[in-house]
Amino acid sequence: MPVLSANELLELGTKILTAAGATPEEASVVAAELSGANLVGHDSHGVMRLMQYVSFIRDGHIKPGVSPEVIREGAAFLVVDAHFGFGQVASTFAFDQLMTKARDCGTADAFIRNCNHVGRLGSYTESAAEQGFAAWMSVNAPGPGQVAPFGAMERRMGTNPISMAAPGNEAPIVLDMTTSATAEGKLRVAHQSGLQVPEGWMIDGAGNPSTTPGDFYAEPNGCILPLGGLLGHKGFGLSVMVDVFSGILSGSGVGRKDLPRGANGVWMQLIDIEQIVGREEYDGWMKSYEEHIKSAKKCPGVEKIMFPGEMERQTYTKRIQDGVSLPDETWRQISELAASLNVSV
Repeated sequence: MPVLSANELLELGTKILTAAGATPEEASVVAAELSGANLVGHDSHGVMRLMQYVSFIRDGHIKPGVSPEVIREGAAFLVVDAHFGFGQVASTFAFDQLMTKARDCGTADAFIRNCNHVGRLGSYTESAAEQGFAAWMSVNAPGPGQVAPFGAMERRMGTNPISMAAPGNEAPIVLDMTTSATAEGKLRVAHQSGLQVPEGWMIDGAGNPSTTPGDFYAEPNGCILPLGGLLGHKGFGLSVMVDVFSGILSGSGVGRKDLPRGANGVWMQLIDIEQIVGREEYDGWMKSYEEHIKSAKKCPGVEKIMFPGEMERQTYTKRIQDGVSLPDETWRQISELAASLNVSV
């Protein structure tokens, strides 16, 4: 498998997106988000998405060069129309606006409609936590879904991820999870790597449990399952509420047939810790809390109790040093894409 450094990942994404029609500014933002996802171990949201994004540009789903627009706002909220530009560009725009409002009001919300795939949610919430906010972000998929409702064997919902982040004792605590058993991109990585996936992630087109990711892409389509296994009604319930808050409240909708699978409806919320509880008091409680959790007696074979986000930071340190390995099939597809755009890789 080819191994790319952080700079090589960034350059790869920038060159391909620019050649496909993105402005230099758009390409810089999107490529940074893709390479950043690879570096923390979320390869499902890394440079493997270049094929999808270029395809969306060619099909007219992503419209390079358009600017996100605030269409409604108040002192503590805003609604942004992304006009089907790059999702990462729209999300960055909304977050910048939202931080100003949260500083003014203590807390504020943003909703984004007509938005393409925004990438790894934890990137945005972690950045907010580093600037003194507690942050929430969730997105739905208003277009064709990949996930079966609890008890069903047809796709009806997106993977509907949730991310929450807050300042920690030494680094932000960052939760970034799907309300489904897995992200579709993780199936794609496994499929391109020739690997099986764990039991409980998916069913095949006949509704039977499967560990073969190719069954998801075969005809009839397989489905990703809601998070929770036998308690999948809980993951399903979370996913329903993400559809309501991120899809319906944003104006993006649900179950639309006129949108590609990569569209997102977005809800963000920021809380200014200094105004709500005071940073000194917050930090004191957080220090005590982390010590309380990490001092718990560990199960056999467990070396360390880790908070959400710690594993990603460990992966980042390792990959910055060693580089990021890409599956051979992913690299073949990227190379083929680059050749079609007359880009040297």
